[in-house]
Amino acid sequence: MKKISFAITTTLLLSSSVLGDNTSDIQALKAEIQELKEITQILIDETSDLKTGFSYTTVDKEKTYSGLGAAASKVYFSSSPLSIGGYGEMYYQNAKDEDGVRTGKMDVYRFIPYIGYKFSDDIILNTEIEFEHGGAKDGEDGYVIIEFMYLDFLLNQNANIRVGNFLVPMGLISERHEPTLFTTTQRPSTAKYIIPTTWHENGVMVYGDIVDNLTYKVAAITSLQTEANGSKWIRNGRGGSFTQIDPKLGVVARVDYTGINGLLAGASFYHAPSLNGAANSKMLIAEAHIDYHHDALRVYGTYAQVSRSNAKNIAVDAVESANGGYINLSYDLSSFTSSVKSIPLFVQYENINPEQKRVDGSSDDDKITTTLGVNFFPHEQVVLKVDHAMQKYGTDSTDTTSISMGFIF
Repeated sequence: MKKISFAITTTLLLSSSVLGDNTSDIQALKAEIQELKEITQILIDETSDLKTGFSYTTVDKEKTYSGLGAAASKVYFSSSPLSIGGYGEMYYQNAKDEDGVRTGKMDVYRFIPYIGYKFSDDIILNTEIEFEHGGAKDGEDGYVIIEFMYLDFLLNQNANIRVGNFLVPMGLISERHEPTLFTTTQRPSTAKYIIPTTWHENGVMVYGDIVDNLTYKVAAITSLQTEANGSKWIRNGRGGSFTQIDPKLGVVARVDYTGINGLLAGASFYHAPSLNGAANSKMLIAEAHIDYHHDALRVYGTYAQVSRSNAKNIAVDAVESANGGYINLSYDLSSFTSSVKSIPLFVQYENINPEQKRVDGSSDDDKITTTLGVNFFPHEQVVLKVDHAMQKYGTDSTDTTSISMGFIF
């Protein structure tokens, strides 16, 4: 009886050991199968990328290159030769003019594709194509334009070369004009009438680091062909990517400091002949800018001054000087909650005068605008905006309520 009991016990122990080994082997086999599935999917994705020529790189808002917006910077961080990104914005506004008449307006304002291509790690093509006001249509304001198209030759940290049509590096908005980067539904007027954003010209640029946290950009570009007067005398002088006959040469330079956490501070200047046929009339634009983030707080702004020498050689009432600036203060209300969706509440004050002084001694009135509003980011790449802008212009006053949506990809 004892022998039989011993045999049964031994058999059970051996069976248990075998079953345990089998269970362990099965679990190991399952883990190996799962690992093989993951490797297979990675190989499928990489093969697909090779066939199509690009991978669908998502925007990383923390990655920007050479002062560009996150979407415009995608090609520099893409693992694929071909990169596609962009942004868009549309708005509705209801404005009351100086006579008290209200008018509503709806506009598919901009749709902008970025297309980039890496010929190699150090030769990069970056382009921006703008469809504005719904695109081109006879008798309407819409149009399609190449907003930049350049080649970057990346040499080293201290000196790189950019050749082609590129954004002029002045102020905060010209290079970083994506709608998620400023709080108002419309870009500041300073970045329209004083620094004629979006301002892009043909030329050659050298850029890089002077030392750690101090960068520079120096460029030779086609010059503005400014008009004699009017609020758009600077803005209408942009050559952009259109054909230019016998263009004059201008110089632009910029420095930025980022040595304090959350701070961007810098200045830039532009100097060039003011228009063809009046070579003795020179134009100078100088500006200073700041953008500071600290936890939920953000403060950003720009001030610019424009002067034009020998304006009397252009017209008897030609503009000699202009100025403008704005300061924007916002606070993210989501900091009071557990939400990760940003809700910046903001106020912006702006004062511009595109015709501060004319040759004949006359001047225009300052345009003073105070804007209150709020943004909501349901996703870090998508923004919904509401604001109310109150403007004083001499004895006249107007107000505009606007709502908009914008996105980057």
